[in-house]
Amino acid sequence: MDGPAPTPISAAALKGETAVREPDRAGRAIARRTAETRATVPDLDLATDVDAEPLLALAEGESATTTAVLVRACAVALRAFPRVNASYRDGRYEQYSRVNVSVTIQTEDVPLAATIVDADAKSLSELAAELSALDERARAGELTSPEQAGATFTLSDLSGHGVDRIGALVSPPQAAALTAGAIHAAPRIRDGAVVAGRELTLALACDHRIVFPAQAAAFLARVAQTLECPA
Repeated sequence: MDGPAPTPISAAALKGETAVREPDRAGRAIARRTAETRATVPDLDLATDVDAEPLLALAEGESATTTAVLVRACAVALRAFPRVNASYRDGRYEQYSRVNVSVTIQTEDVPLAATIVDADAKSLSELAAELSALDERARAGELTSPEQAGATFTLSDLSGHGVDRIGALVSPPQAAALTAGAIHAAPRIRDGAVVAGRELTLALACDHRIVFPAQAAAFLARVAQTLECPA
């Protein structure tokens, strides 16, 4: 004999109790800008692997973070390739005379962007000190609007998050953004022999309306060269 038909369970009930959270102002801004980027920016993506040993040695020798070394390398390359230090507005290019690198700070709730103004004119120790102060202010929720404004390029250093490669996302109207993945063990060739080493992957995203493949590749190669030969 057939038993009673099972009581239907709604899809909502299968998920258990639902907690609804409203994003804060920063979360709403990130959602809006991400949607804007995906809808309006024809991006060009490139990546390269970099020998991390010189970067780590420089950071240790100067008592700096790897993020500070990455900012310095990006700033040097941006000065050499002004087309990347630019933005696209109303069908025209705007190239900037100052190199201002926005650094993504991963706070507990949302990533925040803090701007290093004139990054190409600052020493590694100056960059390290400024980054440390901005990081503390970001985590305390004390970043001011001026400290988050005026960026001409964005760097996201995610080397401490265990993922080798993370795609970059252009922040309109900037022309490009770069992401650094985790530093990991990898075989390297030195003096014709394969040896144990460490490397990291740099991922570059560009607005294809401003930066074309050859220019993007040359810029990324300059960043890599600066990291591998910091002297």
